[in-house]
Amino acid sequence: MSFWGKLFGEFVDVIEWTDSSSDTMVYRFERYGNEIKYGAMLTVRESQTAILVSEGRAADFYEPGLYQLETRNMPILTTLESWPHGFKSPFKAEVYFFNMRRFTDLKWGTKNPIMLRDKEFGPLRLRAFGTYSVRIKEPLAFVKEIVGTGGHFRTDDISSQLRNLIVSRFSDIIGESGIPALDLAANYDELGAYITERIAPEFSEYGLEVLQLLVENISLPPEVENALDKRTSMGIIGDLGRYTQFQAAEAMAAAAQNPSGGASEGIGMGMGFAVARELGKSFSEQSSAQPVTPPPLPASTVYFVAIAGHQEGPYELKVIEQKVRSGEINRDTLVWSTGMAEWMQAGQVPELSAAFVHMPPPLPG
Repeated sequence: MSFWGKLFGEFVDVIEWTDSSSDTMVYRFERYGNEIKYGAMLTVRESQTAILVSEGRAADFYEPGLYQLETRNMPILTTLESWPHGFKSPFKAEVYFFNMRRFTDLKWGTKNPIMLRDKEFGPLRLRAFGTYSVRIKEPLAFVKEIVGTGGHFRTDDISSQLRNLIVSRFSDIIGESGIPALDLAANYDELGAYITERIAPEFSEYGLEVLQLLVENISLPPEVENALDKRTSMGIIGDLGRYTQFQAAEAMAAAAQNPSGGASEGIGMGMGFAVARELGKSFSEQSSAQPVTPPPLPASTVYFVAIAGHQEGPYELKVIEQKVRSGEINRDTLVWSTGMAEWMQAGQVPELSAAFVHMPPPLPG
């Protein structure tokens, strides 16, 4: 510090810190030789906490408010220091300001894929990333464990350590959960809440409090994603035969719109033949796959019979054969059916003649 800076520093009696950044967690108020004027005014704003450090030891804590640094406001420091000159000279101490607000949108993610065994797909490699938010819970512990003697501490100075801690716990939890890979997206909130609960004690050792951890995405390797997309496409297509027909028809329509002449005409003709061949193949496969339906059964012929001068029936052929065997109908019995011009003897009807093969002819005279 220059001579003029030292000189004016002796007259400056206002100690405060306004943060223009969004990532500063701890700031040490700089004074030449750490000399703070007795009776100086200390301003601690909302979302801030200040600690007075003397000879490497935390002397007093200050919550938001305006304080005059004198004996009655520094009971701890008073017992640590000898105050010569009637408490009028500067005393050597440091003031650390802690930003107690919530630090949001801190990133975490896996540097290398996580190996796990999936019930459906077998061995898999997964990547994951998300965000989390923290705030300082115990300023003194944070200074001892993390900040040390640094005068300006940002979130970047600790984000790598916190990220490694989160990824380690995430890998352990996702491996033990047994959740299928296709169901992970439905459990992002539950995973985030469970990881937050698991890592809270470890963050607390650093004087920090993890407020929320979000799992934004869990992804598969590109090769596995491509294979999964193909499998999904096959499920959406459904009937492969119909899809082939549709593709063939689309190709024929596109070939018909191509300009004719020269090499393009030959290429278009070859494509047309190939498409037609595939179309015919798909149609033949489809037709061969369809079950063969037999033709309908023919309608049976019925006959009316004249027995003892009375018309009876109609009777089907099986009934006529039974009556022939019983003797009710013989060769001379008159019968009629649809399509016959007049009544005929049963023995002269070709369809009924077979019924009289085993029947003896009538007795002579």
